[in-house]
Amino acid sequence: MPTFTPAPDGVDRVSVDAHLARVLAGVAPLGRVETVGLAEAAGRTLAVPVDALVDLPSFDNSAMDGYAVREADVATAAGDAPVVLDVVADLPAGSASGATVGAGQAARIMTGAPIPPGADAVVPVERTDAGTERVAIRTAPRPGHHIRRRGEDLHAGDPLLGAGVVLDARRVAAAAAAGLSELPVAAVPRVAVVATGTELAAPGAPLGFGRIHDSNSALLASLVAEAGGAVSESLRLPDDPAALRGWLERRHPCDLVVFAGGVSVGAHDVVRHVLAGLGTVGFARVAMQPGAPQAFGELPGGTPVFGLPGNPVSVAVSFEAFVRPAILRLLGRAETGRRTWPAVVEHGWRSPAGRRQYMPVALGRHDGRPSVRPAAAGGAASHLAAGLAGADGFAIVPEDVDEVAPGDLVEVAVTR
Repeated sequence: MPTFTPAPDGVDRVSVDAHLARVLAGVAPLGRVETVGLAEAAGRTLAVPVDALVDLPSFDNSAMDGYAVREADVATAAGDAPVVLDVVADLPAGSASGATVGAGQAARIMTGAPIPPGADAVVPVERTDAGTERVAIRTAPRPGHHIRRRGEDLHAGDPLLGAGVVLDARRVAAAAAAGLSELPVAAVPRVAVVATGTELAAPGAPLGFGRIHDSNSALLASLVAEAGGAVSESLRLPDDPAALRGWLERRHPCDLVVFAGGVSVGAHDVVRHVLAGLGTVGFARVAMQPGAPQAFGELPGGTPVFGLPGNPVSVAVSFEAFVRPAILRLLGRAETGRRTWPAVVEHGWRSPAGRRQYMPVALGRHDGRPSVRPAAAGGAASHLAAGLAGADGFAIVPEDVDEVAPGDLVEVAVTR
C-alpha cells in the first residue's frame, strides 16, 4: 500500500491517471483459485494458463458432405466426362467403420466423418450424381481437398487460454473442444458496500421532510456484480462517527470496502473524519467532473477501502474510473481498463476546463456512424440519478477541452 503525504489542508490534488495509479499500486490479485465445470465458467476469470488436452481436430475428417476418393482415380474427371467409381461405404459423422478406399472406389461421407484409409480428397456431393452404389464424379479435386487435417487448429499441449482472460462463450467452447471439462478460475472478490447519510431512507419507505431514497446501495451492488465481484454486505449508516466505527469493528470478512458519501470536507462528512484517523487512508481532490472528492487506502488488517462522493452520478463515474479497475485487479484480469470507441456528438455541451469530464451519454447513429448525446437534460450534474437510466456509457472529455460541439468526435466507454 503506498504512503500518503496529504496536502496542508489534508486533501491531495491529483489527476485521474495519478489517482488510478495509486489505486492499482495498492491492490493485488487475491490469488484464491477455484475449479469449476464448464457450465459454471461463463463470466469468470481464468486464474492460470491452460493447454489443449487433445489435437484439434483429433483426426482427419471431411469438411463437406460428399465422397472420399483417391485423387489419382479422378484426376481426369470433368462435367462432360465423369469418372464412375464403386461406392464401398457410407460414413456418417461418428462412424467407426473399418472401410478402406481402394483403386476405383469411393466412400460416401458426411461432414465431420473420419477420412477412410486410402482416400486423399473429398468431392462435394454437388459435383456428383449422388449415387449410392456407383457414383459419377464430375470434378477433379486437388490432393487433400475438403479434408480437415488432425491438429491443424491446435496440438495437444499447445497453449489454449492465458491467465486473466474472461471466460466468454467462445473461450468456454474452445476449452470444451480441446478436451477440458473444468477450468481453474479466480475466486470472486467479496465487496462490502456502505451508503452513508442520515438523510437516506430504504427504497420504497415513506419519506419524511429532508429524506431521500437510498439509490447508492443498489447502484453499487449492481456495479460490483457487473465487474465480477459479489456483495458481502450492503448497508446504510447515518452521519454518526460512532456508528461507522462500530461497523468497522464488527464488519464481515471481505476483500474490498466501498463507501458512498461523506468523503468531502464538510462538517458532517463522517467517512473522512473517521478514516483520516487511521493514517492509512488518503484523501484527494481529483481533476474530474463529476466525482472530484475521493478517498483510498486500507483498513486495519489490510483490506483496501474506497470513499466515493455521495451523489449518484458521481458514484457511478467514480466506480467506473477507480473501483472497477481495482476489482479487476483483485481478479487477476489481464486488462483492468475498459475499451473506448469514437462517436460523433449529436448535441454539444460544456466541459470544465482543467478537469476530465465523464458525461453520461445515450448511444445512437448519425450518418451511419455511432453517435452520442447527453443522457439527461442536466448533463453531467452529479445528482441526476434518473438520468443514469438512459445512459449507455460515458463520453470522456479531456482536461484541455472546455466545449464539445456537434460533429466533434469523443471517446466513449460503453458500459452496456
